[in-house]
Amino acid sequence: MKRLSIAAFILVAIIGCKSPERTQKKSLDDIANQYVKLVLEIGQYDKDFVDAYYGPKQWKPKDNNDAPLPYQELKWQTTSLINQLNAIDDMGFNKLQLLRYQFLNKQLQAVRTKLDMLAGKRYPFDVESLRLYDVVAPHIAMSYYDSLLRILDEMVPGVGDLSTRYASYSKEFVIPEDKLDIVFKTAIKEARIRVADHIQLPDNDSFEIEYVNDKPWSGYNWFKGNGHSLIQINTDFPIYIERAIDLACHEGYPGHHVYNSMLEQNLVVEQSWSEYQIYPLFSPQSFVAEGSANYGIEIAFNNEERLDFEREVLFPLAGLNPSQVDKYYQIQSVRKMLRRADIDIARSYLNMKIDQNTAVSYLVKYLQYSPSRGAQRINFYDRYRSYVINYSLGEEFIRNRMNTEMKEGNGDKWVLFNELLTTPRTATTL
Repeated sequence: MKRLSIAAFILVAIIGCKSPERTQKKSLDDIANQYVKLVLEIGQYDKDFVDAYYGPKQWKPKDNNDAPLPYQELKWQTTSLINQLNAIDDMGFNKLQLLRYQFLNKQLQAVRTKLDMLAGKRYPFDVESLRLYDVVAPHIAMSYYDSLLRILDEMVPGVGDLSTRYASYSKEFVIPEDKLDIVFKTAIKEARIRVADHIQLPDNDSFEIEYVNDKPWSGYNWFKGNGHSLIQINTDFPIYIERAIDLACHEGYPGHHVYNSMLEQNLVVEQSWSEYQIYPLFSPQSFVAEGSANYGIEIAFNNEERLDFEREVLFPLAGLNPSQVDKYYQIQSVRKMLRRADIDIARSYLNMKIDQNTAVSYLVKYLQYSPSRGAQRINFYDRYRSYVINYSLGEEFIRNRMNTEMKEGNGDKWVLFNELLTTPRTATTL
């Protein structure tokens, strides 16, 4: 009797020591698997929702044959997963596990919001962005952008209003169509070399490039898994020389391609976290993805390095005058500050405070778009809505975090950036 009691006690002790940690991990893994399947199912009703998936083929649902959205069923599944997640005790989690737990929670909250929107619900711009991307963009008065326009007005040569003068001036910096491929490939090759000097890229790292038309965006990265991306460049409108490095870094190195590849290597392969086999576009993950892709441009090329590479390599390759590099990029530095107006214009338009024609006129005035390019941007607003906050605001968040960490002596920029690309993050955890 005594031996039985001791044996039973030891068995209970062993189970007690192992159970909580294993139970927590199993619960998170189970929720993650169900989350992936849920996102795949919702993706049947919105072709933009699933940006990337490279998990088990058998998890993909059968074609819904244009069946109506089973809103109540999917909403119940989403809420059930959120409740299961909230029931897990996170007290014993390490830092990485806690970030995973918080990430899954935010992603599922966004999934529930997206379901509501697919069912016809509309939110004010700021409410939508908070629910989908975990952040609200500060409101900036248009008078601030007017002050930047006055600076730009002094810099752009020619006669007439600023937009007309900039349109005329910028024609000198269009990449000729027959030079576009070599210029872009040269930019992305250089970006990859610079990134590979600091980040250990996967052995299977690869990408391909396509030039496309009739898209609401200028560039897109479609991550296919196994370290491979398809990078598409939209040629609907003239592509200016500064876009070569911008797109090479944003879509490629150290932007979307590297971000997705590092998550795959570090979290899917090494940690077996299935949730990173799928990327729902309308979710907090996009805030970090777009912000790090934008900030990655200056990580790969600081200002001096960029000007030197433009002057010595890209301008001559495109047949442009290298002596214009310094002045052109001084103008672009002011225009970059004006890009933040994109959010405020989109917010006013989507909140129906201004109509389409007014929104286009603002894009022409503040971002120096042509009217046709402005109309394309409106198509982006209509299709992707508050997604626009992820670019400039995401970049600000990433830069602020990086600067704070570096000032506090927590590492150099590449170490910190690599950590950002390999851990679960949302705006809240930044």
